[in-house]
Amino acid sequence: MTSTILQPDAVTAQRQHFPALQNKAYFNYGGQGPMPQEAIAAIQTAHLKMQEQGPFGMAVNAWIEQLAEETRRAIAQELNVAPSSISFTENVSWGCNIPLWGLDWQAGDHIVLSDCEHPSVIATIQEIGQRFGVEATTFPLQDTLNGGDPVERLRAYLRPNTRLVALSHILWNTGQVLPLKEMVDLCHNFAADRAPVRVLVDAAQSVGVLPLHLDDLGADYYAFTGHKWLCGASGFGGLYVHPTALESIRPTYIGWRGIKQDATGNPAGWKPDGRRFEVASSDFTLFAAMQEALKLHQAWGTATDRYTRICHLSQRLWEQLQTLPGVHCLRDAPPEAGLVSFTIANKTHGDVVRSLEAQNIFLRTLRDPDCIRASVHYLTLESEIDQLVAALRTLLA
Repeated sequence: MTSTILQPDAVTAQRQHFPALQNKAYFNYGGQGPMPQEAIAAIQTAHLKMQEQGPFGMAVNAWIEQLAEETRRAIAQELNVAPSSISFTENVSWGCNIPLWGLDWQAGDHIVLSDCEHPSVIATIQEIGQRFGVEATTFPLQDTLNGGDPVERLRAYLRPNTRLVALSHILWNTGQVLPLKEMVDLCHNFAADRAPVRVLVDAAQSVGVLPLHLDDLGADYYAFTGHKWLCGASGFGGLYVHPTALESIRPTYIGWRGIKQDATGNPAGWKPDGRRFEVASSDFTLFAAMQEALKLHQAWGTATDRYTRICHLSQRLWEQLQTLPGVHCLRDAPPEAGLVSFTIANKTHGDVVRSLEAQNIFLRTLRDPDCIRASVHYLTLESEIDQLVAALRTLLA
């Protein structure tokens, strides 16, 4: 398929699948994406199938197992990895917790995290420090948005006892896209005579935005969700574990989905792949919804097509924001992905967002830095960007 940037009718047609996009200008994909009708219907259809055939019947259980493996293959295809490297979770926080608690921490170990990580990751690392005597160091990354080298900044904070580095591929507050492969290579090659420094990536803002080949990126653990940019249902997420890192962590929460059983039904070790980190019963109807959302995105265009349009549209918004008095974009150059964060002088950002939502224009505020964040998707219309800028201009008049 050729680039759809110059095919607005294709985007308009795609948007007809999304009920939430029919009556609002939506800029909150980084918080939660709208679900397509097909995904909503898939949930209902799956529930009815399970109830009509018997929610714990042999036929239904076989269907659930097949559904899970089909979904695993679909996610793996989107990320260009083997299905065996994917574990299902409920969200990014759950996925990050698996390696954070799965490493064999020893007193005196060291964790490095950036100053742009999500509070859920920060809080988990704080608790690990208190329980195991692990030291955590936060390195300044936010100020490299408009200059500076994130790789060299990270290098200055690595130590001989560093076990783990926690990063986000796209920073959720500023929208900066990190040079992840270079940062991973630095960690893995930091000390030739010791085990590699493992890298955990919060991928909340990158899956569904960037074209990804995760094996090539090399990150050890890459936690993502389906309910943001992929427009799936809340409660469906995943964790990719690089094949070379699978044995570096052990399950913390344990259930029947993650273990092998012998002939008598007793536990007989972990499953040999990413399934070992899955626990027990889930809402499997969400798997069907994720498949439908992925099919819809992939039918519209490749991951590169979608990313190209996202960058085109976020640049359009960034350029128009420059024309508004008192508005300052955090980034001095056009965005590298779909997050556009900005401040407004002499205005309370919460009041601005509430006023816009009253006009059916949806954005969000952030605390650190204190700003407004717009999430621009390939589904965003040029006219929505114009509508947002016009509404801001009126508010500032």
